[in-house]
Parts: sequence; structure tokens; C-alpha cells
Amino acid sequence: MTEPRPTGDGRPPRKRTPRVGEVVRTSRITPHMIRVVLGGEGLAGFPSGEQTDRYVKLLFPPVGATYGVPYDVERIRAELPSDQWPVTRTYTVRAWDPVAGELTIDFVHHGDEGLAGPWAAGARPGDLIQFMGPGGGYSPRTDADWHLLAGDEAAFPAIAVTLEQLPPGARALVFVEVAGPEEEHADVLAAPGVELHWVHRGQGIPGDALVAAVSAAPLPSGRGHVFVHGEAYAVRALRGHLRATCGLDPEWTSISGYWRRGDTEDRWQATKREWNARIEAEEAPVGS
Repeated sequence: MTEPRPTGDGRPPRKRTPRVGEVVRTSRITPHMIRVVLGGEGLAGFPSGEQTDRYVKLLFPPVGATYGVPYDVERIRAELPSDQWPVTRTYTVRAWDPVAGELTIDFVHHGDEGLAGPWAAGARPGDLIQFMGPGGGYSPRTDADWHLLAGDEAAFPAIAVTLEQLPPGARALVFVEVAGPEEEHADVLAAPGVELHWVHRGQGIPGDALVAAVSAAPLPSGRGHVFVHGEAYAVRALRGHLRATCGLDPEWTSISGYWRRGDTEDRWQATKREWNARIEAEEAPVGS
């Protein structure tokens, strides 16, 4: 095994220890959304946190792996070929119940497509999964005059948590793109002051309907706090609209692509930093 790189003060970095979650129960909350609730001793000490877009990185061993949960990720990467390494997938925490010790994660499922969706569809009580985290950074500002929340199925768990944590009477415009009316979540209720718009994608390109709906919506007066996450091309278009056209302060906007159509998560994560830097350069004033 390779030695960990030292930090700036010469000390080795703290080794991140994965947690192990045990499937407690699962349910299908829409035709293409599966809810998995994890529990077990491995969740002891899981931090509650204040962020509403908290995420964990789930670790999926490849089919036919010679090891089972729990396992030492660093040892596997040092001793086994790369096709035997676990694959990482990032998912938003839908809920954390510190009393019951239960972590809830929602998965989009499209048949055999992808890795995490099929795992969730086949998950049974007692199954184990390893993960890292949580991480996250966004939470709705209490000093905002209004909020704009926009995203697709991947961003919806964070949007739903945000709606649950908005202070009473907060004004919010919410746009969620889903395949059709059958994918709307019946358990999400819009409080007074919240305008919840379900945007139906149909057979269109993911993100196009969301961009059209948000771009056509008049924004309230005052200072707004913005959360826009989802497909990268759509997010890029909305970023330009909200920052350049509407003149919103970048410091009051949380805008990022969760995924990019045509890419696996591995390819997207490998190029995300470059993608974001290019967008920042495009937005920079000439001569800056």
C-alpha cells in the first residue's frame, strides 16, 4: 500500500473510514423512484448537520467481486486490478432520523440502466452497503427575501429537504422536472408562500423543459437565494440566465451539475472541475 501524502504541516491526512449501512426497508414512491432506508450500528454518530443538500458516496463492488462488505478500500486498490475496485456513486441524503438511527436515500430506477438504480431495486432487508460522508454545503439563507429551487429527479431530494426546513412564511419558487405526472411526489406539500411547479419532460431532452419554465418565470423583488442543480447542460443555461440576464449575485446562488447526459458519473466527475472552470471563464468580464 502507498503511504498517504502529508498535509501542509507535515502530518499525514486523517484516513477517511467508510461507514456500513444495513438495508432496513425499501419502497417504490413513484414508478421510477425507489426509497431505501439504511440502519445498523455503522450509522452510529452520523452527523445531523444543517445543510439540505448533504450527500454520501456509496461504494458498489463490481459483479463477481471476491470480497464482501465491510472491506478496506485502500487495500483493494493497492492489491487488486482496477476492474475489481468498488465504484463510487454520489447520492443526496433524503432524511436522517437520529433517534431511529435511519438514513433515507432515494434512487432513480430505469430498469437495468446504471449501477445504483438496479441495486436499489434488488435491495432486501439485511443487505449491506459501504459509503463515505456526509458532505454538503447549501442550506437556505434565513435573511433572503425569496428562494428559487430548481432541478430534476437527481436534485429533488435536496429540494424536498429544503422545503421542509424553510422558515414559516418563506417565499419560494420551486421547479422540478420529472418524466410525467406519474413521477410527481405526493408526499411533498407546498407550504403557504411556496409555489411548487412540476415540469413534465415527456419525450424531450432532459433539462430543456426546466430551462424553459425557469427562464419564463418572473422573479420577485428583493434579494433571492438560489439553488439550481441537475443535468449539467441545463444548469449551465440557467446559470447564464440567472447570473448574467437577471443579475443575481453569484454569492447568493448555489448552481452545479449533478450529472451530464451522455456521460457516466465517473467521466463526469473526472471532467467536472474543468467544465466549471470553463464556465467561470466565459462569465468573467472582458479584461478581468
